[in-house]
Amino acid sequence: MKIAVLISGSGRTLKNFIELIADDQLPVEIALVISSSATAGGLEHAAAAGLPTSVVNRKDYATDELFGAAVFSRCRTAGVELVVMAGWLKLCPVPEDFAGRVVNIHPSLLPAFGGHGMYGDRVHAAVIERGCKVTGVTVHFVDNEYDAGPIIWQTPVPVFEDDTPHTLADRVFEAELEAYPHVLKMLATGRVRLEEGRVRTSRAKRRTTDETDIHG
Repeated sequence: MKIAVLISGSGRTLKNFIELIADDQLPVEIALVISSSATAGGLEHAAAAGLPTSVVNRKDYATDELFGAAVFSRCRTAGVELVVMAGWLKLCPVPEDFAGRVVNIHPSLLPAFGGHGMYGDRVHAAVIERGCKVTGVTVHFVDNEYDAGPIIWQTPVPVFEDDTPHTLADRVFEAELEAYPHVLKMLATGRVRLEEGRVRTSRAKRRTTDETDIHG
């Protein structure tokens, strides 16, 4: 499955994808990396892996719609099947031909602690302030509302009494490193489908005894 990865910062999630692909643990091809900033650290990871990149700066476009059009035009040209937001911080309206083909990961159990302005340590600080005992990560399809698209996968993460936003962020990110690739594998193998605004998933096919004997 050919994907485009959209970044705005350090590109830690992109780096994780690159490493998993190199180890044959993630059945996708990164056809394009798009950054909303020319100084994003993730561009260095892309360059080191020999991946094509493009910078689309929001300030160069008069409206969100024009900005989004520029982003998705590049995705069409690259022939990607799925757009993967990985630390992407800009509103980017999804055109009709990409509906159901854009995913994002959020550092909380949506719909809690989502919405405009809720990202990074802001989320973790809000979780701690509210006294939550469990937080987590949510992988979801992207629509044209902040953090409101259909939920694909959620992984819970405990919140400890002595947590700070930084310590909690580290624990949540460890969950992200597993959850996002897991969802991409499901999407790449056709185990995710959208039905009337809700995500349905199927289990991976188990190999038979004969298949195990033959293939190991």
